[in-house]
Amino acid sequence: MHAYTRGRHEHGQNFLTDRSVIDSIVDEVARTTGPIIEIGPGDGSLTRPLSRLDRHLIGVEVDSRQAARLAPTLPAGTTIVTTDFLGYRLPRDPHVVVGNLPFHLTTAILRRLLRAPGWTHAVLLTQWEVARRRAGVGGSSMMTAQWAPWFEFALSCRVPRAAFRPKPGVDGGLLVMRRRNRPLISGRDRKQYQGLVHRVFTGPGRGLSPILHRAGCFRTSGTARAWLRRAGLRPDGLPKDLRTEHWIELYAMSMNP
Repeated sequence: MHAYTRGRHEHGQNFLTDRSVIDSIVDEVARTTGPIIEIGPGDGSLTRPLSRLDRHLIGVEVDSRQAARLAPTLPAGTTIVTTDFLGYRLPRDPHVVVGNLPFHLTTAILRRLLRAPGWTHAVLLTQWEVARRRAGVGGSSMMTAQWAPWFEFALSCRVPRAAFRPKPGVDGGLLVMRRRNRPLISGRDRKQYQGLVHRVFTGPGRGLSPILHRAGCFRTSGTARAWLRRAGLRPDGLPKDLRTEHWIELYAMSMNP
């Protein structure tokens, strides 16, 4: 089933029209290497400047009418594939992903990417609050904490509503994700590690001390409080306050109680 069944506008796609924002995205991609896969090229506002980087470029566009209009206008080396990105098989070879994401599909696309092989960088225009949370500004989200041993998340810039047509109800944010060259935890441990993060984020208790104890990181709340003091964290803090290095240490302790 396609992610969009009618026009892109009716289903949350807002076309990017601000040249300075387009240049910022292209600049982020230009700092990477390898083939490029663009999610939802639409009218080609990003596709055309990306094609000038002289790298193999594939645009994955679900709207067959948009794809038919755009494909003949692009230079050699740029290909438009008409399919739903959520079902598109990404290559296992190194590549870069870029896209102005349909706001209502942001979480589904992020989950798809985080489980996909091959890509080294993803430069994604999302809702401002999503970009902010995924980058850990103001505290980490559960999704970010679950994937932090394998990926780095950064917030590049805020994109005003006026940069889109039609204008959405919220600002956008440019999220940059990079696959770590050396994961902080083995991929074999991913399920167990992510299970720990889930238990902590969803666990009962007022503050980190009882939450971490009940999640199996410490035998008692007292040892949890002692560790929190050493880590410079408040016992009544929240899971969002834990940084990547804290999660790595907590996982190691949970595996060796």
